[in-house]
Amino acid sequence: MASKTHSRRNVVGAGATAAATSLTPAFAARSANGPIEALVDPAGKYPKPPFKKQSQPWPGLASKMDPAPDHGEESYRGSGRLVGRKALITGGDSGMGRAAAIAFAREGADVAINYFPSEEPDAQQVIELIRAEERKGLALPGDIRDEKFCEKLVRKAVEGLGGLDIVVSNAGRQQARQSILDLSTEDFDATMKTNVYAPFWIIKAALPHLKPGSVIVATASEQAYDPSPDLYDYAQTKAATMNYVKSLAKQLGPRGIRVNGVAPGPIWTPLQVSGGATMEKLEKFGSQTSFGRPGQPAELASIYVQLAAADASFATGQIYGSAGGTGQP
Repeated sequence: MASKTHSRRNVVGAGATAAATSLTPAFAARSANGPIEALVDPAGKYPKPPFKKQSQPWPGLASKMDPAPDHGEESYRGSGRLVGRKALITGGDSGMGRAAAIAFAREGADVAINYFPSEEPDAQQVIELIRAEERKGLALPGDIRDEKFCEKLVRKAVEGLGGLDIVVSNAGRQQARQSILDLSTEDFDATMKTNVYAPFWIIKAALPHLKPGSVIVATASEQAYDPSPDLYDYAQTKAATMNYVKSLAKQLGPRGIRVNGVAPGPIWTPLQVSGGATMEKLEKFGSQTSFGRPGQPAELASIYVQLAAADASFATGQIYGSAGGTGQP
């Protein structure tokens, strides 16, 4: 569970205490809002490959990964940028969705997360972290490959949160296949429904509830720009995501609703250990980046916050990349 040291009021309080002290070397390491973080070399900030071989049944649990991903549980500090906002995040149990959920709550938002029922252990950790910030945390398990469930999901989020003004379409399915001949119609259909149909159903159901100033944020991927040969179906869906962001932004701009996307590169999430990468690829995962390591979900949290915040009001139809020197957005 998160410590209350991450809350805005405690950080501000610490800054006020420091302001009352004399100018000492210790005070020089503080700002009006709390401690100044020391410079950290990004190349050495997180684990580098080789990683141990590991696999889990789809969709996998972050809590069983080695090393465990960092979603900002201990590091993210809010500053009130989303006070009063109400967010629905799909895939909010792990990966970028979990990082966004934690960050949104610490910025003052109430958050509903959707996840596959088998991901309940990870999801409950997120709900505890949200509620530790004295925000509403709503757990909404279910399979977004079903249109009726997607409609129910939005309805429950609106009822439970008392409204909706942020929709983060993040949940994704990724299963590596060496050849198109190894890809069954059933698998192809499952990926399309999770990554393409579900956002369509959810956004369509959410739109009647979104007022001017609301935002939609999608999780795309560097795969939209530079697809891997073993991610034939997944890469297609992320290209579709990139394009629906740009199309929908033009359509909804006159209504005052912004639509943007985040395009991660190699990020250490359960996608990789639950069929999204071969064991050979997993062992050296992220080694091709400029930092020689994969990214962590925590490193993207502030991007989701920025796109959701009101001070990004001129950003719509944009794809924000975070790929450690790879990718093209």
